[in-house]
This record gives sequence, C-alpha cells and structure tokens, in this order.
Amino acid sequence: MKFHRFAATAALAAASLATAAAAQVAVGSTVYGPQGGEVGTIVSVENGTATVDTGANKAALPESAFGKGDKGPTITVTKAQLDEMVAGQLAQAKAAVDAALVAGAAVVSAKGAALGTIKSVDGDAVVLESAAGPVALKREHFALDAQGALMALFTAEQVASAAAGANAAAQ
Repeated sequence: MKFHRFAATAALAAASLATAAAAQVAVGSTVYGPQGGEVGTIVSVENGTATVDTGANKAALPESAFGKGDKGPTITVTKAQLDEMVAGQLAQAKAAVDAALVAGAAVVSAKGAALGTIKSVDGDAVVLESAAGPVALKREHFALDAQGALMALFTAEQVASAAAGANAAAQ
C-alpha cells in the first residue's frame, strides 16, 4: 500500500514539474541556453510547438524541448548553436528545391492543386507553364511540400490571375 501511495506521489510530482515547465513556455517568454545566456524570445505557441525568434532566425521547437530554469524556459543549445542548426536546415531545403527545380518538373500550388510544369529555369528566373499560360516567377517562390513535390508558394487562382495579366500585357 505504501508503494502505491509513493508511486502516486511521484507521478503527481512529475506532472507538476512538467506543468511548471510548460507554463513557462508562453508567448513573450525569454528562452535561455545551457549556460544561462539568452537564446531568443517565444513568439508563438501552437499545437505543442513553440517558435523561438533568435533575432536572426525563427526555430520551431516542441514544447518538450524546454526545461524549467531560474530565469525562465531553457533549451540545451546556445543561440549560436540554434542559429547554426536553422541555417543548416535552410541550406538543405534550398538545395532540395534547387535539385527539383528543372525544366519539365510538375508543380503544385500552395494548396496542393496541380499548376503545370516548369518551362525553363535561368538563374533565379523561372517560367511556369500553367493551364492559363506562362507565368514568370522567381526561384524563391518555390518550396517542397510535405510529400516532396515541387510547390509554388501561390494558389492556383493567383497563378491564373498572373497568367491572365501577362497575356493581357502581351496583346
């Protein structure tokens, strides 16, 4: 019987610690690194993910990554380390988009609708051949979606409107 009471007390204590740490993970809270240095500020908390703005980057971290410190929420990396990790992830994402951004590649919209195919890529200039006609975009207007498909950061309606505008200007 004493063991069960002890186990329940331990479970309550663990829940209290988790709640205390989670309570610190709030918009506006300053986040600290392992040596107590400031890492950044929490700018949003949504669906178990807190976004930390370091001033140079914004990093989405699971709430479980935060500990409770004397001054506020803590993480196990410094600001420089977090910025380096984010820069590395951004470089990988850019390289993946660059590899996918080739003539003939199928493109979907930001909402997943088929948009057309890449007609040409010349440096940062990209021509998307859509059902409404060609649309001039920039390399920065593309990303990979969750399934790895090449995605324009526009809706099908926006692309159709841009193609219509380009067709009207050409006439």
